[in-house]
Amino acid sequence: MVVLNRIYTRTGDAGETALGDGMRVAKFSLRVDAYGTVDETNAVIGLARLHAEGDMDAALGRIQNDLFDLGADLCTPDRGKDDEAEYPPLRMVESQVERLEREIDAMNGALQPLRSFILPGGSPLAAHLHMCRTVSRRAERLVTALSAQEVVGGAACRYVNRLSDWFFVAGRIANDNGADDVLWVPGATRG
Repeated sequence: MVVLNRIYTRTGDAGETALGDGMRVAKFSLRVDAYGTVDETNAVIGLARLHAEGDMDAALGRIQNDLFDLGADLCTPDRGKDDEAEYPPLRMVESQVERLEREIDAMNGALQPLRSFILPGGSPLAAHLHMCRTVSRRAERLVTALSAQEVVGGAACRYVNRLSDWFFVAGRIANDNGADDVLWVPGATRG
């Protein structure tokens, strides 16, 4: 259970923050950058949800909850002793990745194959989902960089990899199942 009765603590005034295991690190550390960008992804999903309804809104809500799980996973370094901890850290699990894959497949099944790259835009929801896609792709780059230096769970890496694909396909769904996609026309603006 999380209890936040005080929002500012002054403990970060010198440029450090505490990880989930209590270890202090610089606020600009790669780990903090990775889970901070996951949090940024969550915030832009909140903007997208202003335009979403029904199943799409529910799916985005599930992803937002998953991203808090992912942030919890990333903010607690894996030192190989999770099983020994009094309160084992929350880790991403394969079923979260599999759910994203099922949802991607289901959405993509309703779409015609692409014949060109898509320019971000179309409906307001699609434009916001493309923003989610690009921010989640940045989060993926940071998580991947972190995993090259420290242990990051495989499910966490796979989840963040699938996430941008989910947003891409969802953006097409939000553009009238791809009918209103804005397509790239190579060289169209050359003079």
